[in-house]
Amino acid sequence: MRTRIKICGMTRPEDALAAAEAGADALGFVFYPPSPRHIEIDQAWSIIDVLPAFVTTTALFVNPEPGLVKTVIQRLKIDLLQFHGDESVEFCEQFERPYIKAVRMQPGTNLADLSQHYASAQALLLDTYVKGVPGGTGEAFNWDWVAPSKRDDTCLPIILAGGLTAENVGQAVQTVQPWAVDVSGGVEAEPGKKSVAQIQAFVEAVNASART
Repeated sequence: MRTRIKICGMTRPEDALAAAEAGADALGFVFYPPSPRHIEIDQAWSIIDVLPAFVTTTALFVNPEPGLVKTVIQRLKIDLLQFHGDESVEFCEQFERPYIKAVRMQPGTNLADLSQHYASAQALLLDTYVKGVPGGTGEAFNWDWVAPSKRDDTCLPIILAGGLTAENVGQAVQTVQPWAVDVSGGVEAEPGKKSVAQIQAFVEAVNASART
C-alpha cells in the first residue's frame, strides 16, 4: 500500500506548487493565530487558486469559533477539516464536511476508544504530546505505541505526524504502517517557508519505504 503524504503549514504559492509537483497528496493550511504558520483567508485563497487537480486541501483549526470554520468553508475550496484542540464529536460534525481528529499521543492513549468516539472522522492524526502545545512541536513520540500489533480492526485510519523528516520517515512508515504521514517543520527552511529540496527528499523517502 502506498503511504499518502500531507504537507502542512503552507503560506506561499510556490511552496504549495513545489509540494504538489513532488507528489504530495494533500496540503494543510493553519487557521490558528498563535502558530508561526498561521494564514489569513485571502492569503490561503491565493495559494489554493493555483493548485492543480487531485490535491486535497485541508484547513487546520484549534478550538475555533464555529463562525471561523464556516467562513473558511464558504470562501475557500476546502476539502477536509482538521481539528487539533478539544473539539467534541458534535462540534466536528456540525459543518457537514469530512474531518480528521488530531490526538496528542501519550503512554496509554487508547486508539480503539478514540476511534469509537470519533467514528465519524475520516482518520486519526497522531501527534506528539507537549504540554500547552496543540501541535507542530517538531518532536516524535514512541512509534512502537501505535505499531500494527497494537491496533485492532476497529481503529480508524492513522495519519502519523510529529517530528518527521526525510531522515526518519522511512523508519516511521515501516514501524507504524500508517495510511498517511503529515509533515510541516520537517521540510522547512524556516517556520512558514518550505524548502523544495527537503520536500522532495521527504516524498522520496516515503515512497522508498514502500519498496523495501
